[in-house]
Formats: sequence, structure tokens, C-alpha cells
Amino acid sequence: MSQNTDEHGHQHSELSDMDLRVRALETVLTQKGYIDPAALDVLIDTYQTRIGPRNGALVVARSWVDPAYRDWLRADASAAIASLGYSGRQGEHMVAVENTPALHNMVVCTLCSCYPWPVLGLPPTWYKSAAYRARAVKDPRGVLADFGVTLPEATRIRIWDSTAEVRYLVIPERPAGTEALDEAQLAALVSRDSMIGTALVHAHTQAPAPGSSA
Repeated sequence: MSQNTDEHGHQHSELSDMDLRVRALETVLTQKGYIDPAALDVLIDTYQTRIGPRNGALVVARSWVDPAYRDWLRADASAAIASLGYSGRQGEHMVAVENTPALHNMVVCTLCSCYPWPVLGLPPTWYKSAAYRARAVKDPRGVLADFGVTLPEATRIRIWDSTAEVRYLVIPERPAGTEALDEAQLAALVSRDSMIGTALVHAHTQAPAPGSSA
């Protein structure tokens, strides 16, 4: 389901009772000072930088070096991603959207936090925040500015609203100057946020070692 900044809709499944209980418990424990949200962020970051996002980064890198795979990813992302071994709950129905100089894609889940766990790991806390969910639709350029991203005015921004049925992977633009890098080195450049659409991919002066986190 595609969305843009002028038109919006959403089809969501209701949160389960367990989800609601967990969220309520987390809120109460945080308010009482029994858990530290920063510690939770560390745990989330572990999944995001060591477990989940690297899968998505490898998908992106493969699409950058293999035109046939790129076409497959754009046509049937679920099958193309599963071919690399990344599938499972929260990732059954994937759609890949490609950034170009004329179009920048950004993903949000306006009513909850639908997210492709097998590809990107656990969602960051800001992805679940009411502020991001509301502003990404109303003021995408403002949100991107908060992330340090400024796009040319001519670049159109398209917002994709994840649901329990369909989840999205942004294929960021391959940065210039990376022609000599291999697939693993390219994957190391790709961040979680770039695959949500809140960051761009930049070529490092010196490419990280294969397998290191970006």
C-alpha cells in the first residue's frame, strides 16, 4: 500500500492482548524507575546492529551488484529476500522500494510499529514513538531534517505505511565512489536507518572490514 504526503490510509490488525499488556507494563516500569529506557535501547541496538539490520544490508548490497537480483527484489521482495535465508514472522510479505535522485522513500507505521524483523531486527524506539508516526506523514522533510538529512526540493518524498500484512524495505541509493567495493564492503556501508528511509548511505573514506557493523 503506497502513501504520499497528501494522501493517507491504513489497514491494521488490532494489537494482541499480550502486546498491550507488555506495552502497559513497560510504561509503568519506566515511570516508576524500575527499568532504564537507555538500557532497553542498548538491547535493541544489539539486535539492530548485530542481528537484524545486517540481513537487510546484505539484501541491499546484493541488489547493488546484481541487476537480476535487483529486478527480482523490486518485483517480488518476499521471494528475493527469502532466497538469502531471511524469512519468518513479521517478514512474510515484503515490498522493496527504491530511492532515486527524483524520489526518496520513507517507512512509518502510523498506528503501531509494524516492522520487518527478519530483515531489520527490532524496531528502534523512535520508530514506535507517536511523534515519528504522526510527523512522518505530515512533515516528512522536517523529520528527515531531525535525522540530519536534507534533500533537494525537487526530490519527491513518498511515505509507505507498514501494516501487519505488508512491510517495506527501502533500497537506498548506492553512493558514488564505491565501484571498487565488493558486496560485503558495500553491505557494511548500509545502516538500519537508510533502509527505513531516515538516512542516506555515504561512502566511507576507508571501507570497513567485511562483516563489521555500519
